[in-house]
Amino acid sequence: MKRFIESEDRTQGMLLPEQLDDYVSEDNPVHVVDVSVDQFDLGQLGFECIDPSDIGRPAHHPAVLLKLYIYGSLNRIRIQFSRRLERETQCNLELIWLTGRLMPDFKTIANFRKDNGAAIRKVCSQFVMLCRQLNLFSDAMVAIDGSKFKAVSSCDRNYTANKIERCRQQIENSIERYLSALETADRAQPDIVEAKMPDLNTRLQCSNNKLLN
Repeated sequence: MKRFIESEDRTQGMLLPEQLDDYVSEDNPVHVVDVSVDQFDLGQLGFECIDPSDIGRPAHHPAVLLKLYIYGSLNRIRIQFSRRLERETQCNLELIWLTGRLMPDFKTIANFRKDNGAAIRKVCSQFVMLCRQLNLFSDAMVAIDGSKFKAVSSCDRNYTANKIERCRQQIENSIERYLSALETADRAQPDIVEAKMPDLNTRLQCSNNKLLN
């Protein structure tokens, strides 16, 4: 294969292994997720299992699962949410960096969302406040005075205290519907996946046999 860019040999060992930091660039948005979650007081926000038990198998820290959840939400991973995230932690370089090569199974991810739904909703508002502190939002100028003039104004571009409160409530309701949809998808998906897997394994085995023969 001369005159083509050559790929690396998969079986070739490396004298100096790559660092996880080499997987993502400095301006990758995944850094924002990592910094944001590290700034939150998860215990005050209401997340469970902040203090690990002295007995039993060690659990994943809630911060790791929260980073995984926020990443999935930002990247619009909705269908097969928990199972999809489980697969992504095994092949997505951004998630490998974000979780430090931890690969929680789909049940752990689903249970985390189910047990911490109210705390996750609080994180949404905290995330916006932190982004403002980090100057991640563009600047805008707002002028307020006590004068009132009769004018034509778009309903989408004028706000009152009551209208802002209604908007916040709509956001809360939207988050609640989103969490409910993810939970419904996680409950319905396992039976479908398990029903298809044996058939898929059979077809793969048959294909391998044909290639070998």
